[in-house]
Amino acid sequence: MNSKKLIIVATLAALAQAGFAQTEPKVGVTSAPGKVSVTGTIKTTSTVVGIEPETRTVWLKDAKGKVVQLVVGEEAHNFGQLKLGDSVTAEYSQALTVTLKKGSAPLSANESQNITRAPLGAKPGGTASREVTVMANVTGVNHQTGAVTLRGPQGNSLDLIVQDPEQLKLIKKGDQVQVVYNEAVAISVEPAVVK
Repeated sequence: MNSKKLIIVATLAALAQAGFAQTEPKVGVTSAPGKVSVTGTIKTTSTVVGIEPETRTVWLKDAKGKVVQLVVGEEAHNFGQLKLGDSVTAEYSQALTVTLKKGSAPLSANESQNITRAPLGAKPGGTASREVTVMANVTGVNHQTGAVTLRGPQGNSLDLIVQDPEQLKLIKKGDQVQVVYNEAVAISVEPAVVK
């Protein structure tokens, strides 16, 4: 597997191991000179098999029979609408884009978040998303290993492995990169099917 996919696949695989995934992670990579993007999505559908209102705990059972216990936070204001047999669908996605920047912009890190909830009285559900943008300096390039060392705004260093030799040729010490990380989750609940 291409190591560019590693960050996203690791997170999606962790979700799969935790019982939250029924589909294989779908991972895509796009590349252009000085820019690479990796995206991944995982989906799951489960059935509510237990509810404990006092502790806001829900038990979900997937198609393979695996049961996962979740505690639902107070921010889910429609918790009382959940019923045994309801179908819960979740989709989790991540994206990481690294863009080579020529110049000397100030190092920075910015984060934005967005949360939408289902209206009061409806079945629980909603979406949450987060975007983190970091401007970092290239402090080293190792053409033998393909490692590019980045230093972020808080002084921390990170090594990225660039497997494409043509991309690596474009990067030199003193360059900057912009890293944009996005993640989003969408959850919906459908009423139990009456038999």
